[in-house]
Amino acid sequence: MADPSSYRPKPGQIPDSPGVYRFRDEHRRVIYVGKAKSLRQRLANYFQDLSGLHPRTRTMVTTAASVEWTVVSTEVEALQLEYSWIKEYDPRFNVKYRDDKSYPYLAVTMNEEFPRVQVMRGHKKKGVRYFGPYAHAWAIRDTVDLLLRVFPVRTCSAGVFKNAARTGRPCLLGYIGKCSAPCVGRVSAEEHGELSEEFCDFMAGRTGTYLRRLEKQMMEAAEEMEYERAARLRDDIEALKKAMEKNAVVLADATDADLIAVAEDELEAAVQIFHVRGGRVRGQRGWVTDKVEDVTTGALVEHALQQLYGEERGDSVPKEVLVPALPEPVEPVQEWLTERRGSNVSLRIPQRGDKKALMETVERNAQQALVLHKTRRASDLTTRSRALEEIAEALDLDSAPLRIECYDISHLQGDDVVASMVVFEDGLQRKSEYRRFQIKGFEGQDDVRSMHEVITRRFRRYIAEKERTGEWTDGENALADTTGTPLADAPLTDATEAPLTSSLKDDDGRPKRFAYPPQLVVVDGGQPQVAAAKRALDELGIDDIAVCGLAKRLEEVWVPDDDDPVVLPRSSEGLYLLQRVRDEAHRFAITYQRTKRAKRFRAGPLDEVPGLGETRKQALIKHFGSVKRLRAATIEQICEVPGIGRKTAETIAVALARAASPAPAVNTATGEIIDDEEPDTTAGSPGDPVTTGAPEERRGQET
Repeated sequence: MADPSSYRPKPGQIPDSPGVYRFRDEHRRVIYVGKAKSLRQRLANYFQDLSGLHPRTRTMVTTAASVEWTVVSTEVEALQLEYSWIKEYDPRFNVKYRDDKSYPYLAVTMNEEFPRVQVMRGHKKKGVRYFGPYAHAWAIRDTVDLLLRVFPVRTCSAGVFKNAARTGRPCLLGYIGKCSAPCVGRVSAEEHGELSEEFCDFMAGRTGTYLRRLEKQMMEAAEEMEYERAARLRDDIEALKKAMEKNAVVLADATDADLIAVAEDELEAAVQIFHVRGGRVRGQRGWVTDKVEDVTTGALVEHALQQLYGEERGDSVPKEVLVPALPEPVEPVQEWLTERRGSNVSLRIPQRGDKKALMETVERNAQQALVLHKTRRASDLTTRSRALEEIAEALDLDSAPLRIECYDISHLQGDDVVASMVVFEDGLQRKSEYRRFQIKGFEGQDDVRSMHEVITRRFRRYIAEKERTGEWTDGENALADTTGTPLADAPLTDATEAPLTSSLKDDDGRPKRFAYPPQLVVVDGGQPQVAAAKRALDELGIDDIAVCGLAKRLEEVWVPDDDDPVVLPRSSEGLYLLQRVRDEAHRFAITYQRTKRAKRFRAGPLDEVPGLGETRKQALIKHFGSVKRLRAATIEQICEVPGIGRKTAETIAVALARAASPAPAVNTATGEIIDDEEPDTTAGSPGDPVTTGAPEERRGQET
């Protein structure tokens, strides 16, 4: 690991002008390429105190052994040179989008004497007209099959073409009218070239003029009583319309635009692009990248634009590019796009209307692409094994943590404090082992105390189960908790920690509930939460379970008794797995906290009646109309409700009497006593809006 001060250039050596810089490692390999409006100001940011750098930037500058730069005259030149060097050197710390598939294009080889229509993948060739990309090759073939009866251009390979020319007999498509058969001289090279141009014009979206011309020719043929020719033209028009219907109109006024959307998290980003030509979606593509550097959404968009248009010219760059965030600064990028197109290009964020709605669709596709990528990545056995090995190596564990438990605390401004425990085994979720806790040891908001309580309760239960099965090998009958109570006799204070059944085994032979210990405990938080979890384990005498914490902001891994975090590489599969575990614990905790809060807001006096289910609550409210009228009813009147016996009626009456308000409600603004009937907050219909609870609670932030 190099010290950045060892290769830091003197401030006077760095020019204060636009340019592109390269960081190289000790083997002279380029590991990062960047551009700057002012090289002096930008490079100074890399050579500050390491503790002030982002972990990803810190890793880059300590991996590098030298830095060099090239001065250019404008920011546009810097953008072009940066793109060229990224393509040439493939630096490991730059954002590099990788196609999640090799997209097929419909290509017309206009550089040949007799242009050919075919499916092409890979790098684009000079002199070839491309349309797409398409999601599937069969979609291209279906479209071409419909168009060949109107534009019978060549589709055969060079070998088939030469063989037909040698024998003087065309292929099958030539016999059925789906090829003009230039191989046997039915049309000249000029005529076939004009036919290919018309095919390209139609695919480029200029369809209206051609359809109107065919319709006019059809009407003229009908007036001249050339009915066979008119019928053939009619069929041609239907074939063209059917081909057009495969791409629905999404934008009016024959708009040509590319829409780019980004879905991202702390580790990865997915980009989706919709290519709209003539108001229709002509193609779609997507990329996924590891965020090995600290980048904003605008920077991701800039990299995507470089990837998308770096090798394009002319009409391949549309008049309008719609993005979720603008690069900073936007002027050089817009000027670069304009230069590549040869005319003005609008780069902007859609604000309203059809373009905004279509952008939302592209964003949903980007989110789905990111989720699908994560799912595929998580399900790969080799990747999971590598992730567990990286975690074991980073945390100095004796073996890979096959079972990982993660804990998170959630609350709403100190109310409804709950915790979650999620379990991953062999890198996969084991939802049957998930548990949730209510924090009961104290009131208010204290994530550190809450974490200590949850870890204590979970592993107290683990020790109790080991004692029950006779597997606890400590010399004493039971360890004691911090109050001196033997753990085997300690009360269970959580509803989810009910006594086990007589069988301690699941169907697959694993111990049930809390009897199976993890190799690694992960807590959502930094050093304080990790210290609390470690202290809880120490108090219980457990010293064979590793503990770490994952801080969300910088994705730093904290371990007990260490002042510095463990920084895993951004491309690390181990960090990716820890993030998934942490995010799942957060999701599970938030879901439980919201459920508890919703129940509290909907709570009413009938909820205090033991044995009174939702159906009979609904029947009572329907019969009496409100809780107030039910409270005023006699026991005999309550018994008239179907399903309510006298004993239940007496219990209801007692519960309502206890819950009666000691004083009338008063309007504090007017002094008027509010005597309206109470609204039903106990058993509303499913889907009724819940507006109960203090406004401050409803506006509070969840954690």
